[in-house]
Order: sequence, then structure tokens, then C-alpha cells
Amino acid sequence: MTEIIIHHYPASPVSEKIRAGMGIKQLAWRSVEHNRLPDRPELFAMTGGYRRIPVMQIGADIYCDTQCILRELEHRVPSPSFFPGNGAGLPFALSRWSDGEMFELAFRVAFAPVADKLPAALIADRTRLYLGEQGDLKYEAEDLPHTLAQLRPQFGWLEACLTNGQHFMLGNEPGMVDLLAWYLIWFVRERYAAAPEYLGEFPMLNAWIQRMQAIGHGTSTPMSAIEALAVAKANEPATPEKTDKHDPQGLKPGMHVTVVPVTQGGDRPVEGRILAVDRDTIALTREHADCGRVAVHFPRVGYRVRPC
Repeated sequence: MTEIIIHHYPASPVSEKIRAGMGIKQLAWRSVEHNRLPDRPELFAMTGGYRRIPVMQIGADIYCDTQCILRELEHRVPSPSFFPGNGAGLPFALSRWSDGEMFELAFRVAFAPVADKLPAALIADRTRLYLGEQGDLKYEAEDLPHTLAQLRPQFGWLEACLTNGQHFMLGNEPGMVDLLAWYLIWFVRERYAAAPEYLGEFPMLNAWIQRMQAIGHGTSTPMSAIEALAVAKANEPATPEKTDKHDPQGLKPGMHVTVVPVTQGGDRPVEGRILAVDRDTIALTREHADCGRVAVHFPRVGYRVRPC
């Protein structure tokens, strides 16, 4: 297998989900760090303008969204599994909660108290991305007690998963459900000054935090964005053409379409021709002078596909 390349930046909580996933699978990977703000020309050349982080690259195949990244990692490296006990469906269902409402609460807790100390461009970008055009972190700072009250019982749900003495959320082996919980708690712990006191009432969750930290991030070595472009250009997409006869939209290989997140926060639609489509994912082929022909993969859940 061509090297796994993760495009990310250190402070990204969503990237932490994938970095910890590399730790669970004990993988070696190349680390390409990008700007916190979406000025990422080398990455945009490959993704067609998809602005969210992280992105996984394997040769000329580009995987967007952690749903897609985790699914592909499990396919390529099935052991150790992200789904101990063969519970592959439940974690993806739970991700609609953890990556939606719970993440938005964690974002408010992490950013609202320090919004006046962070770069205005960063605050404007993240507020639009996660809270919409009408988002207001000044209001969220005033409303923080309510937000904390909403997040607290949800952390309590996670604590309850550990009350039977098991080491991880669904047993004694870590998996995708742990990653879904971990990146949110990591986000709050990294950014919210009162996090130690706030999380202090959850002793089993704090012990779990120590176990998750011990997993690490696998083994990473740096790579530049220019080097990653060269890898894409030196390869062809390895994804075979695939048709889904049950597709409700009638999508087929060769169709010219755009793909964009359903919850837009300044996202630019990615345009290309369908290479492969199934119930869970869609892959588009695109070409750019800097990277050649690539296949850009997206999950179906949370993304809108429109014929051009």
C-alpha cells in the first residue's frame, strides 16, 4: 500500500480523531500540516476546493471527512479493528450525534470564553462554519452556563459507558466509539481553562482519558504539501469504477456532479465526474495541473450530490 498521508493541523480536534485512530491501528503515516484558515492551495488542488480538515491521501486517492477516512482505514487495515465485537454500524450512527449537536456544544465551550483573544479571521471563519451565518460568540460567552449544563449530562452518558469496569466505551478494546468521544473531550480539555474542574466529577471518564492518551498517534513523519502533490501526480487513482443499481438519485459513473456538505459554512462544491458510487460513499475524478488525475472520496451521509 502507498503511504498514508494525513493533511491536518495540530490544533484541529477533528484531526485528533484521526490521529488517535492511527494510534489504535498502530500505523505509520506521513504528516502534512496546513494553515488553520482555509488558504491551502496544494490541498485544494487535490480536493477541488474542499475546505475541511482532515483529509487522507493514499497515492492519487483523496478521502474527505472522517466518516470516509475511518471507513477506508478499516477496509485497508482491518486489524486491530475500529469495531471490536463486530459492531460496525452503531458507531457511524452515533457519529451523527457526536459530530453534530455534541460537537457544536464543545465548540461553544472551547471558543466562546476566549473569542476576544483569538484572531478575528479565525473566529469569523469557525463561527460561520459551525454556528451558521447568524452565529455570535459574544452571545455564546454570555450563554456559557446553559451550554455547560447541556454538555454535562452528555459527558455523563459517556461516564455511564464505563461503569461496569470496562476499559473503553464498548468493552476492553478501543474502537471508533472511543474516537468519537475522545476528540470532543480533547477539544474541551485543550481549550477550556476550567476543564479540569468541569470534568472532575467523572472519575471513570478521567481514567479512560489516560488510557486514550497512552494509545498515541502511531508513527508519523513530516511531509510537505508540495511533496504530497508530487505523490498524487506520480500515481493514478486505485479506485475501480463502481455502480449502485439501487441508488435513489440514479447516480452512475461518468455523470458530471457536484458534492458539498449539507450544513454549509462557506463550503465550495467540489465538481467532478463520478468514478464509483455505493450506499456509503461516492468518488469523483478530477484533474489539476499540479496533481494530475485524482479520485476524491466523500461519504453520502451529510453531503448533497447534484448533477451538473
